[in-house]
Amino acid sequence: MRRPCEANGRDSERGATAVEYGLLLALIAGVIISVVTLIGPKLLPGFQTIISALP
Repeated sequence: MRRPCEANGRDSERGATAVEYGLLLALIAGVIISVVTLIGPKLLPGFQTIISALP
């Protein structure tokens, strides 16, 4: 027997959607961390130049 709120299956869809959004968020976070890790050291000299030029 189904509960009234599950009569059309929306509760299970909400759970699946939440999991999908969680996986998508984890993927995006992983990409951002990877890009910052790879490109960060290359940007450091530029920031050091700017910092040394400040009064």
